[in-house]
Amino acid sequence: MKPGAMAAHMWRVAIPALYLGLGGLLGGCAVGPDFKAPAAPAVQQYTATGQPQSTVASIGVGGVAQHFDATMDIPAQWWTLFHSVQLDALVRTALANSPLIAQAKATLRQASETLNGETGAKRYPQVDLQLGGTRQQIDTTALGIPNVPQAGPFNLYNASLSVSYTIDAFGANTRMLEGSQAQVQYQAEELQAVRLTLAGNVVTAAIRQAALQAQINSTQQMLRLQRQQLVIMAQRLAAGGIAELDLKNQRTLVAQSEAALPSLQQQLAQVTHQLAVYLGKPPGEAAIQPLDLNQLTLPEQLPLSLPSALARQRPDIRAAEATLHQASAQVGVATAGLYPQLTLSGSAGVEQTHISDIANSINVWSLGLKLMQPLFHGGELRAKKRSAVAAYDAATAGYQQTVLQALQQVADSLRALENDALALQARTQAAESAQSSLAITQKQYQAGGVSHLSLLDAQRQSMQNDLDRTVAQAARYSDTAALLQALGGGWWNATEPDAVSR
Repeated sequence: MKPGAMAAHMWRVAIPALYLGLGGLLGGCAVGPDFKAPAAPAVQQYTATGQPQSTVASIGVGGVAQHFDATMDIPAQWWTLFHSVQLDALVRTALANSPLIAQAKATLRQASETLNGETGAKRYPQVDLQLGGTRQQIDTTALGIPNVPQAGPFNLYNASLSVSYTIDAFGANTRMLEGSQAQVQYQAEELQAVRLTLAGNVVTAAIRQAALQAQINSTQQMLRLQRQQLVIMAQRLAAGGIAELDLKNQRTLVAQSEAALPSLQQQLAQVTHQLAVYLGKPPGEAAIQPLDLNQLTLPEQLPLSLPSALARQRPDIRAAEATLHQASAQVGVATAGLYPQLTLSGSAGVEQTHISDIANSINVWSLGLKLMQPLFHGGELRAKKRSAVAAYDAATAGYQQTVLQALQQVADSLRALENDALALQARTQAAESAQSSLAITQKQYQAGGVSHLSLLDAQRQSMQNDLDRTVAQAARYSDTAALLQALGGGWWNATEPDAVSR
């Protein structure tokens, strides 16, 4: 028999086992619970005291009223709502270069390949080809056959094809693959969560960097005026025009401003270093110029998804659902472990003493069916099932907690935007009043009605109010980004090939 004919004959022997295995697979049932996605949160609004429809407005940059629209969708590149080319470039650089993204992608690939491997191992028979050759001596006397001439050492060559398959009669393999698929989904959601978090961190850090730079600039200007005031007051003290206590108070004010600068500069350095890391660069090699807050556009229309839609939008909630799915599948795996396990096996091959005869005919074959029914394992199997049920209960509670935290984050962002607008309105009014006072003081100074000291003090107060307004303005930008991030960031509108479908 030629080698090709021999292989075909081997397959004719093995294929019935394959068909029986597939028949058992198709006819089997999967024990354990069938997973159903949790119901959407039965919540009508995010805040208990009434959900805001819009914020108040104020004069100046960043003072527009913001309106919340439940019908508005979130763009995938939600940070572009600020209309800043520089900010957009920062976020895109981070998404392209951050090791966090690379790590999440690699973990997703790992989970996918693990699923592929498990699918091949569980869904299809194991087919192996074995070739071997040995030289051996047989003592017939030891085998209970005396008075037979002893043969000399001889060579034995063998070739065999073996097939084995475990019938998934009760769905253990099905549930195991279901759990692995849920793990892949979890890693895919984690990738989207990393993208969303990284983009949000970059936007928040860039806004904070800009705010700190503005604070430093204003503080340096105020310090310059305070030092000028100190010189004038020292001159007036020498002339007997003021008390020494006034001079000491001014020195204290100068010292306080000087002490504030290092702290602000340290905060600026830290946020700049952090921003460099977000971009995937060493802090010492990234020269990141701060944004100009006045160049950012505060979005007037903001999306506000319904609470019931939040569970399908946020990657962390979807990841918690995947974890719950995986825990449900593990209950099925543990339940199937209590039932019988059937394994089909078959082999066909040849054994010859001359290698030239190995392709002539098949002289060794076997076909078997093995049933294994657990009888007594000291309570191990039922304990594993109870453990899997407890893990499912824990995953259910974890999912519920994730949903509650998501609702809280949206509620916090809504109230923050509402209060930020009120704070900016008040700061704007204070800044306008200080600017009006400065204008009056300048006219009085030109007319000789007030001293240079009074003019410097009015300038300092105006700068301080401008600084306070800048801080309030930055808070509106940051909390707007926080709301867009809390709503899920619009990943479902992305066009990247590795984006997760809805």
